[in-house]
Amino acid sequence: MENMLGLPPLASVHGAGIDRLLGWVHWLMAVLFVGWGIYFIYTVIRFRSARQPKADYVGVTSHYSSYIEGGVALFEAILLIGLALPIWATVKNDFPEESQATVVRVVSEQFAWNIHYPGADGIFGKTSLDLLDAETNPLGLDRSDPYAQDDITTINQLHLPVNKPVIIHLTSKDVIHSFGLPEMRVKQDAIPGMSIPVWFIPTLTTAELREIKEDPNVTFEIACAQLCGLGHYRMRGFLTVETQEEFDAWLAEEAAAQQEEAGDDDWW
Repeated sequence: MENMLGLPPLASVHGAGIDRLLGWVHWLMAVLFVGWGIYFIYTVIRFRSARQPKADYVGVTSHYSSYIEGGVALFEAILLIGLALPIWATVKNDFPEESQATVVRVVSEQFAWNIHYPGADGIFGKTSLDLLDAETNPLGLDRSDPYAQDDITTINQLHLPVNKPVIIHLTSKDVIHSFGLPEMRVKQDAIPGMSIPVWFIPTLTTAELREIKEDPNVTFEIACAQLCGLGHYRMRGFLTVETQEEFDAWLAEEAAAQQEEAGDDDWW
């Protein structure tokens, strides 16, 4: 389906339902476009002035148009009730247990994505506005909090394991942004003052994406799908999907690097 519609490769479980819905919507639009085009050409020829010099004030008396309108409305109702609402209910209501998922905070700002992992204890440490620093601490993470001492933070670099539920808590430090992962069929606004959860299950690793694209440098991108200022065009992040073993190794490497950077043997 994605090839027919020009969509990027499908890389999540729920994305198949979205692609199916998009396919049916495009078929409906194609039928309407062709049908109305044919009808327009017919009326231009049928009611041209040479053939119909005198206006007809009675007009069409048949009910074919009503039948067609009813059929279109019925088809749209089927799309809404049969496809769209079940997908929406699954994505918005059927959240997995956090204990069975990879949980991440993503804090957007002009013009970057700040990524926050809870560390080995699985608990996010405290953050404070007083500790915010654009260069050294963009999340305002309080390292004096015991739960924050093993937390891992990155900028524009999101790593996730494949075939495991992911829960991302989205928020924004300034204006409305929109967290978009095209291959995952994920798009959710990040709104200041709100923490909005979104979840999905990746099914395609970055390595597999590179094989499909036949490009060793391609990767999943995090796009801002909401105009957020003059630097909107450069608000670009990157998602790496890997095996659980590779993901665990990356977390350990990041934890060691941040511990070394802190320069404190008791940092843990």
